[in-house]
Amino acid sequence: MRKIATTQHGPPVAAEAFDIGSTDDSLERMRELFAAHGDIYRVFVPSRKSHTYVVHHPDDVKRILVTNHRNYTKGIGLDRVKILLGNGIMTSEGEFWRRQRMMLQPLFHRRVITQFAEVIAAANDALLARWEALARAGEPVNLTDEMSELTLGIVLRSIFGRDLEHMSAELGGNPFEVITKEQARNLQFAYKFRSLTRLVAGLIARRRQSGEEHFDYVAMLMNARDKDTGEAMSERELIDEILTLVVAGHETTASGLNWTWYLIAQHPQVEARLHAELDASILAAERAPSLAQVEQLTYTRQVIDEALRLYPPGWLLSRRTIEPDVLCGYEIPSGANVLLPLYLLHRHPRYWKNPDAFMPERFASEHEAERPRFAYMPFAAGPRHCIGETFALYEMLMHVQRTARAFRLVHVPREPFALEAQINLRTRHPVYMRLERR
Repeated sequence: MRKIATTQHGPPVAAEAFDIGSTDDSLERMRELFAAHGDIYRVFVPSRKSHTYVVHHPDDVKRILVTNHRNYTKGIGLDRVKILLGNGIMTSEGEFWRRQRMMLQPLFHRRVITQFAEVIAAANDALLARWEALARAGEPVNLTDEMSELTLGIVLRSIFGRDLEHMSAELGGNPFEVITKEQARNLQFAYKFRSLTRLVAGLIARRRQSGEEHFDYVAMLMNARDKDTGEAMSERELIDEILTLVVAGHETTASGLNWTWYLIAQHPQVEARLHAELDASILAAERAPSLAQVEQLTYTRQVIDEALRLYPPGWLLSRRTIEPDVLCGYEIPSGANVLLPLYLLHRHPRYWKNPDAFMPERFASEHEAERPRFAYMPFAAGPRHCIGETFALYEMLMHVQRTARAFRLVHVPREPFALEAQINLRTRHPVYMRLERR
């Protein structure tokens, strides 16, 4: 255990300064500090010459994200994300962000999302056909890569529709495969990804010229209008929002599914109960069930929720105070960086029984009153909660429903299990599974 110092003039402070949230060992060190100090502490960050405050109490999380959210902007790490995504909804602030959020919100209504049932089903059809051949050959699958390719295919088809084939044919391959091929999220990756802006700009121009009707997110974004002025998005705004949807709609869902299958494979009793629910469901004959239909799979949803509790893909939220605030009884100065480690919040021993155990039943309705509302929020909360939450859950529910009816996934250990806590929480090494036909 590292030496921990305390102060009487503010929250406890770590004796050892480091760039918390930006180092490879941040999560490990934050575990230690949480165990030592509990709901709030601060770390001096040499690169910023200031303290960063780390908060774990659900009441303070609610204050930061909901009740006093106007006093907070996005925090550390925003500059790196802006290089990648421009000024899209994930990175923009103030009135511009509110305008964009209002324009995008209707695009993620339940009625709209359900219309992508065929897109999600077709991607899973292709996956299951490929897995059928691998199962017959007895070959294991690289589950991590498979989930990445599955979710990327779904998000690209949802955004670009039938024009995805045209772009791929024009360039001799999927122009967005850099997302799955390049694992590092560094400046080199950002440069390659931002080079796709010219491709997206060309697509927008062709659509404006042709006047053809499309049902996809590019079309919906092009047709979106500011409710006060009636103005459409500029080309730069469109491009930034499209690229934001590509990245945000892919990586977190892929990571969530990777963790879900890994945990199912480690817990045979959970797997058996999951199979029992799916085998008894009337959805067995449905190839492309609706959102409302998959939401009837109560235990399947509990399994997914529990996977997202233990391993939230977006494991760390960052904010910065505008004016001073009070958190956990301590005054936080203006301009201070504040971190909300969802990984630790979701395992807070005060609010979760056996917090490190995989227990999907804890999400049954009769247990909801056992914890505060803001002890669990894998898609964040408040006005800036993930706009694609319902779409992501629809993807995950349909995939698990379709796949677990066909196969049992058996973990094939190859390398020691390890976490990689960077922008997203991922397995450090790929997860391999052997497919057993059910």
